[in-house]
Amino acid sequence: MFKPKGRFPSKPAPRSASTGPKKGGNDGGEKSLPYGLIYKQNYISAREKAEIMAYLKTLYPIWEMRYSKNNPPPENQKQRPLLRPVYWLGNWQFACLNYYHPPKGIYNRCVTAEGYPPILEYLIQKIEALVHDTYAPRDIPRGWHLNTCLINYYGDQIGEDGKKNDCARVGEHKDFEPGPVASISFGERAFFQFVSSQGTESKSNAVFQQWLEDSSLQIFGGDKFKKHLFHRVQRVDRKSGDSFPLNEISNFETRRINFTFRYVPDEHITPFHRLSAEAKEDVQGYMEKLAEHSDFFKEELSK
Repeated sequence: MFKPKGRFPSKPAPRSASTGPKKGGNDGGEKSLPYGLIYKQNYISAREKAEIMAYLKTLYPIWEMRYSKNNPPPENQKQRPLLRPVYWLGNWQFACLNYYHPPKGIYNRCVTAEGYPPILEYLIQKIEALVHDTYAPRDIPRGWHLNTCLINYYGDQIGEDGKKNDCARVGEHKDFEPGPVASISFGERAFFQFVSSQGTESKSNAVFQQWLEDSSLQIFGGDKFKKHLFHRVQRVDRKSGDSFPLNEISNFETRRINFTFRYVPDEHITPFHRLSAEAKEDVQGYMEKLAEHSDFFKEELSK
């Protein structure tokens, strides 16, 4: 098992906030990318992947509904489940709490969750060092560290009749957590796009696109790719035959797993017992479900 023995160097020589972009984020032989993007194929070794896969087998992902009693659907929408099961580490951003969205969506959004296992701590140290070595200081917020992770399971929903519905996609959106975002992919490759959009009534235009391969690392940050453009997963291949069984979920067939690491200021992460009464009511059922297989969540409910 990986055991971090100290922090990787993460702060290069001091630079002024006005300093221009640093060197590119790719090793020799990889296609040159514009500033703000880093992509590394085969970033995760076979040994690291095996340990991560073993860890995933201990998790019990859950299905979440998009809305709740205290956060009902808008007039033109209706209650619906998310397209895929999920699991969060660091802090859990329940869909019905509207996720983390500064400047107004800050409090009662991020609920304290389980920490990272040693293998992810090890990788996060490397990734944070890479970010500090690649991005200009102006693009790394004070206190930035990758303290939250969304694990998305991409694949097919399976109906009662056995028919499969391909849900391996994510519509265009922005990750509003400040600073660079890092993601690690496993399984089938995904077609990922950055797009410009003027709203739901107009057509979006792809600005940059790439395939995210098994065991790859992608990082995006800076004004263009993090703040101005939206991003989406258009589709996920089904060529390699990868399949990841999920504990207690039989109506979903997973062919890609993605870890998305982000930063939420520590002061905006709230233990369950300190949530507002409405937020606590809305996520009580999810917390109880998680506590069935997690000592951490069981303890959170007992406080």
